[in-house]
Amino acid sequence: MSLGNGSNHGLGRGLLLVLLATTWIARPAGAVDPAVLAAEQARVAVVSRVAPTVVAIFARGGRGGGSGVLITADGYALTNFHVTRGAGTFMKCGLNDGRLYDAVIVGNDPTGDVALIKLLGRDDFPHATLGNSDALRVGDWTFAMGNPFLLATDFHPTVTYGIVSGLHRYQYPAGTILEYTDCIQVDASINPGNSGGPLFSGTGLLVGINGRGSFEKRGRVNSGAGYAISINQIKLFMDHLRSGRIVDHATLGATVSTREDGAVVVDGILDASEAFRRGLRKGDEIVSLAGRPIRSVNQFKNILGIYPKGWKLPLVFRRDQVRTTALLRLRGLHRDSELTGTPKARPRPGSPRPKPRPGSPKRRPSRKAPTAKPPEKYKHLHVKKPGFANYYFNLQQQKRTLVGLARLGDFSGLAEKWVLAGKTVAGEPYQFTLGKSGAGLDWKDKAFFQPLDKGDPVDEPSGSGGLLYAVHQWKTFLVKREKGFGTFHYLGSEPLDGTGNRVDVMITELGNARCRWYFGQKDGQLLGFDFQREEDTDECELRFQGDVVRDGRHWPKTIQVSSAGRPIGVFRIESVQMKQETTR
Repeated sequence: MSLGNGSNHGLGRGLLLVLLATTWIARPAGAVDPAVLAAEQARVAVVSRVAPTVVAIFARGGRGGGSGVLITADGYALTNFHVTRGAGTFMKCGLNDGRLYDAVIVGNDPTGDVALIKLLGRDDFPHATLGNSDALRVGDWTFAMGNPFLLATDFHPTVTYGIVSGLHRYQYPAGTILEYTDCIQVDASINPGNSGGPLFSGTGLLVGINGRGSFEKRGRVNSGAGYAISINQIKLFMDHLRSGRIVDHATLGATVSTREDGAVVVDGILDASEAFRRGLRKGDEIVSLAGRPIRSVNQFKNILGIYPKGWKLPLVFRRDQVRTTALLRLRGLHRDSELTGTPKARPRPGSPRPKPRPGSPKRRPSRKAPTAKPPEKYKHLHVKKPGFANYYFNLQQQKRTLVGLARLGDFSGLAEKWVLAGKTVAGEPYQFTLGKSGAGLDWKDKAFFQPLDKGDPVDEPSGSGGLLYAVHQWKTFLVKREKGFGTFHYLGSEPLDGTGNRVDVMITELGNARCRWYFGQKDGQLLGFDFQREEDTDECELRFQGDVVRDGRHWPKTIQVSSAGRPIGVFRIESVQMKQETTR
């Protein structure tokens, strides 16, 4: 006998009711499902484990505060930029052990609304484990922890519990340069004072830093939508923040819009940008950026916004069904004055006018941070320098990075004439002559020369990006280090050539000329450098390979040179001579 669909449906509902009734009757009155109790115990255990890492931040003198989270045993902690801006250079931080610690600013990201601080007084702080925010799914459980409304007078953090409501959200700047890209939306309550506090996954991994919330129009009460900066974005900036700098985000130097067929196309581009020099033009379709496909303007902004200024990323674009791949160094999103001065947003072509959001922080850009006197025993931990939140920490990173340079041997005092000679991999004899008055190269039956006593760097040999001046900068770096340049600082880290392993980057500037020096993060080896004659010109890229020792000093076996994506030559160093220059 067969039954119709309606009979099956009714029978199924009846069986379900019987099973539910049986289950209910079988459980004693007042009993709780063991699965519910187990979930509750696991949740309580996670909160108990991560609560010691949560920081209650107070401005010195008690004027306001916020939240943060410890990420290293020696006291480094993440928070929001807008929290530290109100707290000042030195602040007080409470942990749930009941103790109050001094802390000092390390680095700031005004655009991404992230800051790095360092708690002082011990080297065994409890700290959170960084998770992978890209692994989050909508519906995953999360904990938001911090100090909302400054309720944590005993430094025990407030905990709210909720789900991930959305991923890859974009929040336009609202009267400031703060721009939340690729952020996490949660319904766990985030209220004033939660700013800078951690967003933990259900298992207790740090997946974000809470920042923005949507609030009722007539009060500062969470309405169910909070936003956290993803920890994966912060990971990209972490070494930049450790540099003590005020860091900037990246831009392509082009704006995009959506075409009628849904394609994302370029609707404006700066002629001076590297993207333009690599062939990108108005009307071209953006296919992918940094290996991620682009299907909307929002997605383009999200992907671009998570990277630091100056990183190299692969861009794929299409014109007339022809795909082109280019490796581009990204420009800075803001002028230096915007980052270090009044943080007003710069209008961008094609961007809609931002609308005020109910409950958005209404901060006066001109408001000055408290200037309370720092603790006497810690005041040496802050060094002022333009462009830096705290130059003290940059000096520490310089010392760490330049240990690798010291391993090459002692080049100090060797400023006389250098002669490097050998053959290229193509079998062409060459000779570099580096003296005080100029740099010369004999190669391919031609003589090239770059004067050093007068004139700006030139593109010599033509199309190399300025190889002769670049090699002279290498000599200056080895011999004089910081004394040979007007600017000398640690930048942070980036993938070598856009896709390689992360390397530490030192920056030097002499006049308009700028170099980026690359050091391996594991062994400190000098891997090469990029030289730029002036802004918006193609770089001369030198990469060192191999190692040979001569007179107790280490030299690369080969120097691979390229510019604008084109190979220039691979020079084998077969002899090195250092001669005393004669004077006329």
